[in-house]
Amino acid sequence: MAHLPFGSALFWPLMAAMSASEATSAFVHQMARMTAADVAMEPEVPRPEWVTPNKLTLELPTVLLRDFSAGRPGVPTVICAPYALHGATVADFAPGHSLIETLQARGRANLHVLEWRSATPQMRLNCIDTLLADFNVAVDEFGGPVDLIGLCQGGWMALLYAARFPAKVRRLVIAGAPIDVSAAESGLSRLAGRTPIGVFAELLKVGEGRLLGQMMLDLWGPAPTETASIRKELQIAPAAAGGALSPEEDELHERFRNWYDWTVDLPGIYYLEVVQWLYKENRLAQGTFFALGRRIDLSQVKLPLLLLAGRDDQIISAPQVLSAASLVGTPPDDIKTVVAPATHLGLFMGRDTLAQDWPGIVAWLDRPD
Repeated sequence: MAHLPFGSALFWPLMAAMSASEATSAFVHQMARMTAADVAMEPEVPRPEWVTPNKLTLELPTVLLRDFSAGRPGVPTVICAPYALHGATVADFAPGHSLIETLQARGRANLHVLEWRSATPQMRLNCIDTLLADFNVAVDEFGGPVDLIGLCQGGWMALLYAARFPAKVRRLVIAGAPIDVSAAESGLSRLAGRTPIGVFAELLKVGEGRLLGQMMLDLWGPAPTETASIRKELQIAPAAAGGALSPEEDELHERFRNWYDWTVDLPGIYYLEVVQWLYKENRLAQGTFFALGRRIDLSQVKLPLLLLAGRDDQIISAPQVLSAASLVGTPPDDIKTVVAPATHLGLFMGRDTLAQDWPGIVAWLDRPD
């Protein structure tokens, strides 16, 4: 099976080649069981290491809070990592390809990451509210408003948090996140829209109520091996015609494949809520999303907001991100939009995007209130 764009792992990519009528629950269940059996026989994949030194400062049932500040002062900056197939090290992939490294180099010294835990069978009933409650406990550790950066699926979660607890967020950056899936079609929204929710539910039976990351990865396909594809994601210039990879680039490619191979498991209830509420019903944009007992009205979000989208992002289309500007109540002068010439992962790992676009984002964060 040919590789589809990286990062679409909230959904089952094989569905892209099937009509909704073909994607029967029985077929999905059979395929998932066969894949799960193969996964059980595979060796355990090593967990990707963080590049930047850090320490755990808080361990909650659904999330870990990592401190990269080493006690340095400044406005706390909290990165909300995605809760999808791959881990939080998307924000700290490799030297020269690390958002954390970039933020620190530009003066964001008081830096922290919310890393979502891989779901155990006991976590299968965790829902969006469960995660949001732990999110709130983690932010309360700082004793005041934070600057919040949400990446991919962590982006809509960060916006949801800011809407639910507006006094706890000073400035908000949303990068590559689906906010309004009706704004334009993307790979994820198209797939979610045409696949019955029962098909997604069938996948959870194999994982005791969880979506198993390694099963999804096998259904998706093995780690990419094409040099050109990896270079595009990481924004590495092509070598001279016929030239071999340098030892440094060869090591970077291997690091990417290892990062791609390591996965997290998702709570089944959370997964189905994301599919149904975010992608099928578009509740966040429609104003029908309820979080921790309150209806979320984005027009009541009035804090400074920066929206970062990828021009070449096939996973989350740029309009799905940028449409947030027309949904929030933030004054236009306090909204900034950036469209980078990047793929989805390129927004967080791409050498050029980190060097050319994120310094301006830091400058925007540093503006006085």
